[in-house]
This record gives sequence, C-alpha cells and structure tokens, in this order.
Amino acid sequence: MNDLSRRTALTAIAASSYQRILGANDRVGVGFIGYGLIGAQHVFDFKRQKDADMVAMAETYQPRLDQGVAELGGRAKPYRDFRKMLEDKDVQAVVVSTPDHWHALHTMMACASGKDVYVEKPLTLFAREGRWMTQVARKHKRVVQTGTQQRSGLHYQKAREIIRNGHLGKVMSVRMSSFRNIMPGFGAPPDGAAPADFDYDMWLGPAPKRPFNPKRGIYHFRWFWDYSGGQMTNLGAHHIDIVHFFLDVLGPTSVYSAGGRFALEDNGETPDTQDAIYEYPGFTAIYSCREASLGHRGGPSLCFYGTKGSLQVGRGGFDVVSDMKFPPENAIPRFKGAAVGGAQRQQVKPEPWTMELKQPGSSDEQFDLHARNFLDCVKSRQKPISEVEDGHRVAVACHLANISLRLGRKLKWDPAKEEIIGDKEAAAMLERPYRKPWDGVLKSLLA
Repeated sequence: MNDLSRRTALTAIAASSYQRILGANDRVGVGFIGYGLIGAQHVFDFKRQKDADMVAMAETYQPRLDQGVAELGGRAKPYRDFRKMLEDKDVQAVVVSTPDHWHALHTMMACASGKDVYVEKPLTLFAREGRWMTQVARKHKRVVQTGTQQRSGLHYQKAREIIRNGHLGKVMSVRMSSFRNIMPGFGAPPDGAAPADFDYDMWLGPAPKRPFNPKRGIYHFRWFWDYSGGQMTNLGAHHIDIVHFFLDVLGPTSVYSAGGRFALEDNGETPDTQDAIYEYPGFTAIYSCREASLGHRGGPSLCFYGTKGSLQVGRGGFDVVSDMKFPPENAIPRFKGAAVGGAQRQQVKPEPWTMELKQPGSSDEQFDLHARNFLDCVKSRQKPISEVEDGHRVAVACHLANISLRLGRKLKWDPAKEEIIGDKEAAAMLERPYRKPWDGVLKSLLA
C-alpha cells in the first residue's frame, strides 16, 4: 500500500470511528495546530468546555510546543509535524492557530483526515483558497468554524436583530477603522540562521523559500505579503465579517483601496496606512487602518448609519443613537442678509426618529461561546455560526482591497460568480502558487 492509499484508509477509519466515539461518550478530542498569540487563547477557551478532551498539540517552534503541552496539563501528545497529529485517532477536531499562509492547507488536510476544524481568521492568504476549502469541507462532510468570534457575542446578535428589524431605518453607510501608533515599528534585523529549535522550512510550508529573518516568524509574519494581508485581513476581517453578518450580503460589487507603508521604520511590507471603499448593493462601506497614528480616542471603530439613526458596536457592547426628525428646510444654513424666497424654516420641535438603546458585551463571552458553538455543531453536524463559506467571502473582500491597493485602481467584482470583471491582471492575483511539495498535496486534495 503506498503512502496516499494508506492515508486514505486512515481517513475512512478515522471518520467512522469518530462517530462511534461521539455516540459512546459525547466527548470531543481536540488537537491544536499552533501555539502563538491566539493559539494560547484558544487553549484557554477549549479548556473551559467540559466535553473537550485536550489530546494533542502540533507546533514548529519547540519552546512553544513545550509550553502548549504544559498548558494542556502535560498529557497531550506533542507533534513537531502536524501530519502525524492528523493520523492520531484520538483527535476528532482540530484548532488551527497558525500564520495565515497555512490556514487553507491545514484545514483541508484535516478535513480529508476526517477531522472537524476551528480555523482562525483570516480564512485564507488569497481569494481562491476559500472556495477550495469549502469544496473540501463539503466533500468530506466536515464542520468548519471560522474564528470570527464576534458573531457569537450576544450583544452582536442583538444588534443584528435591531438592524434587521428596521430600527435604524435604511442602512446606507458603514464606517470601520483600526487605529493605533506603534512607531517606529519592529526593527529591521539582518537575515541569518533560524534557531535550531525552530523548524523554519515547515513553518514556511507552501510559502516561497526565503532566508530566515527574525521578523518573518513568531508573530511578525503579519507584516509580509508572503504570509499575510496585513491589518486589512487581520483587524479589517473582523469588521467586514460583522457587515456581512448584519446585512446578509455575499460580497461587494466594487472595491478601491489606497495606502502604503508610509511611516514605520522597519523591514515590513504590508501597509501601515490604508483606506478601502466598498460598494455593496444599497450601501457603501469604508475601512481605514492606521498603524502610526492613533488619533482621537473614543471614536467608533464600527458604525452602521441608517436613515433614523446609527449603531456603534464593538466587543464591549453597542450603542444606538437616534437622529432627530424635523422639516428638511430647517437643515438649510442661515446667513446674514438672506435673500427673499426659497425654503422657509418651520417652528417645529425636533423629535427622535427612533429609540436609543445600549447593551454591554464581553470579549471573554464571545471566545467562550464561539468554542461552544463549534463543539455543539461537531456533535449535531449542523453548520456553525461562522461557517467556512462565511469566512471565505469575508476574506475575499479583504483580498480585493489589497489587490486594488497594489495595482492602484478600482476593481469590479461579481460576488455570485466570484470573478473580477474586466481586469485580467487583477484576476490573476486571486491565486498564488504553492511551493513544492505542498503544491502536490493541494492537487491531491482537490482531485
């Protein structure tokens, strides 16, 4: 039996035994791929779920692997090669908390191994990966949850209900932002040898072969196009996910984005300043990122503007503010010596268009409920609240903004056909090649 046949047989055995295990004791064996910033959070979240058995940890950096296993109670099996973990029959579900360039392959390979997957956002490094992930998940009948935890927040769900019930009137504009100041940046050390306890080649995986640099791995991957889409696909993905979730859209019809790495003094590549304008059917959305200027504190980072009022929402809660109802003529400015005729003001007391509302929220609650939703769906085989296709469409919106920025022009998008309209150069950027041997793995997954 060759290696591919052996893995196929293992997949079939894992899938069948998986259902027997759940039926026998109603518990889920969870394995973790990656133990970094968000990976540690997920270990914390799943440890709080009484029906989750923390059975395995895979990590390319030995100190983090040791730390992760210790955090799991010292009983989880350690793996330097995640593929060995995917063969582990005790693992029924996998949590993927790796750099973005690994999300798609880890998810698809886990699905093909009979595992359900909780994968961090952004779902993908480039647009086509998300459709591949969806196809593989459907083929193997796997549950895949995207790590956009805000959907599980109770106050987000309440805010969604408020908007869908027409409390704001017609929503025609959304404003999103992620502002901070991390000047002068993270530095620009020279290339050198990777640490002996860091499997850099495995960390690179399908990404292009590059000399090791301390700022390319261990958190700082986010500033390089090989591994990430910058803050557009990181923080921007959270905001755009809520736009899609609240307003029930497939995707934008056009995107224009501008910006660059204007201020940070380091070796990063992705923008420290970016603005993206999205056109959706019936409304527009703007996302702005600032890495080198915080600006005024306390402004809305995500706000929906309707004809009756606006709703500002974040992880700490939401706040509805009403506009005031008065004759349109009263909004026309008055100056000294105004001419006779034209619109005349009316003596009418302004009244609110809608009721003002407020509800607090909790980040801890959102992470906890998202993990809970995933485990419940693993058992019920229902779609989770942030299903793989949801994550795919959000990631596509982010990738389109980055393609627009890099080409310097507006893109037209068909969200149903998932095609860029009338721009072959831009369309070619929807997909990137994988490095060997991972290109062959992808081909086998999509066969």
